[in-house]
Amino acid sequence: MNTVSAVINDLAPHGKLRVALNFGNPVLAQRHPETGESMGVSVDLAKELARQLGLGAEFIAFDAAGKVFAAAESDTWDIAFMAVDPVRAEKVQFTKPYVIIEGTYMVPADSPLMRVDDVDGAGVRVAVGKGAAYDLFLTRSLQHAEIVRAATSAAAIELFVEQSLDAVAGVRQPLMAYAAGHRGFRVMDGRFTAIDQAMVTPKGRTSGWRYLASFVEEMKASGFVAAALERSGQGDASVAP
Repeated sequence: MNTVSAVINDLAPHGKLRVALNFGNPVLAQRHPETGESMGVSVDLAKELARQLGLGAEFIAFDAAGKVFAAAESDTWDIAFMAVDPVRAEKVQFTKPYVIIEGTYMVPADSPLMRVDDVDGAGVRVAVGKGAAYDLFLTRSLQHAEIVRAATSAAAIELFVEQSLDAVAGVRQPLMAYAAGHRGFRVMDGRFTAIDQAMVTPKGRTSGWRYLASFVEEMKASGFVAAALERSGQGDASVAP
């Protein structure tokens, strides 16, 4: 058995590359506004990986990263894209990051909360998407504020608005897009964390993971990741070093 065959058997044991896409994070994956076709840096990376391995790619849609992670042990997908986190590392294997995005807060325009650190105060209620990277991070780091969870990141914004919560945590780009289209909100300048986005496999697929780790480094160095971000209108996201 040659090396490529070993990788294919390990990474795609069902004969095709089953790819989990999280459409809850528009920096990584989006639907084309006219055709509905999957697009984004995650899609481009998955297609290129499948091409290199001579495989077909099957995309499996999720609306939240927490749901992608919850399916990690159910043999639903072979590769996925999610934020690096020690809790998730118990079930999946991460490559080095390929993109770094900012986690920050959106608040009402007249909110007395001006800086990121102001949010962690007694009586402050913060909406988050359940199981998102920033939910996991804030669960560990917030000492005084109350976390109010919604099913997805998009639902967290709705919850923040409907219940007049004090802040909503999320990825900077979609929060900025929401604030631009809705009067009365502002996104804080600072960040509470830099979120490292990586490619992952379920644990135990060692040969496949090693190939995937090398693939990610090649895609960053060649400019592929940067070009994919630009094509999908996410040029503000940073390519990981």
